Amino acid sequence: MQAQPVSSPPQLAVRDVVVRFGGIVALDGIAFELHKGQILGLIGPNGAGKTTLFNCLSRLYTPASGDILYDGKSVLAKKAHEMPAVGIGRSFQNVALFQRMSVRDNIRVGAHANSRSDFFSDALRLPWVRRQEAEVDATVSELIEYLELGSVADLPVDGLPFGTRKRVEIARALAARPGVLLLDEPAGGLNHDEVGELGRLIQHIRDDRGVTVLLVEHHMGLVMSISDKVVVLSFGRKIAEGTPAEVQQNPDVIAAYLGGQSE
Repeated sequence: MQAQPVSSPPQLAVRDVVVRFGGIVALDGIAFELHKGQILGLIGPNGAGKTTLFNCLSRLYTPASGDILYDGKSVLAKKAHEMPAVGIGRSFQNVALFQRMSVRDNIRVGAHANSRSDFFSDALRLPWVRRQEAEVDATVSELIEYLELGSVADLPVDGLPFGTRKRVEIARALAARPGVLLLDEPAGGLNHDEVGELGRLIQHIRDDRGVTVLLVEHHMGLVMSISDKVVVLSFGRKIAEGTPAEVQQNPDVIAAYLGGQSE
């Protein structure tokens, strides 16, 4: 699918977000918009504030001021475990899977993020619980096929190649059917060929499943090759925003990465 024109309401909006840790300002008035169908790359040198912003978006941190809107509604009153139901899914820089569980069961955990069952309903196996379980099974099976995980579906995650575990984590995030997928350093630890495959996968997820993507990544080749828009942070401030070509030519970005001074 193609991204909606920027004149349409944003799917995700970050409004003047400020985060402080004691006397340190980690984010200083960060603002940008992400429209449906876009892939947005969020980049910056180490310590720029990328992970802090990601943790605000997934409600692990609460800003000191500013707001975060999903489909026009603030998410700041939500808790982290409620975000999949809101429509925001996330992967983690350090793969956060249940290592002794199978690939299939890890993905099932993601699918259950939006379930509404309870102990008594499950114990009684009420008809709506059985229907819900059938839907979960169908979702899990479809994602296993989509992400080519069939050969390892019933193996424990522990011991699988790192690239495979990355795909399992993406599958688990997709199982909750997010409108926006937050990917935190998905290329970390991957080799050149795996990074290329990852880039194609992210584009397919956007195109096939209508998922908007916000990507935090140090791998500049990946970011610049698949992003519709790039936002650059440095020392907690936004220093650039635009297309990959525009950002690559921005003197402030060049200075931030090379350690020089922009004119």
